[in-house]
Amino acid sequence: MSELELRKRLNDEEENLSHLKFQKATSQLESPIKVRTVRRDIARMKTLLKTMEMKAKQAADQTPTPVK
Repeated sequence: MSELELRKRLNDEEENLSHLKFQKATSQLESPIKVRTVRRDIARMKTLLKTMEMKAKQAADQTPTPVK
């Protein structure tokens, strides 16, 4: 999954989490386990994004700069 797709999905899941929390507060949530799974999915996506950013930064740091 590309970084752009991952960020879009992350935003969607965060929005979904807020809807689930609202449903939980109003006692309309069918399965309270859904909140936990969505939170964990969000954490996984954030971890992947952070890893991608760190790899990109590391690759940029390792490229030699031309000396004049």
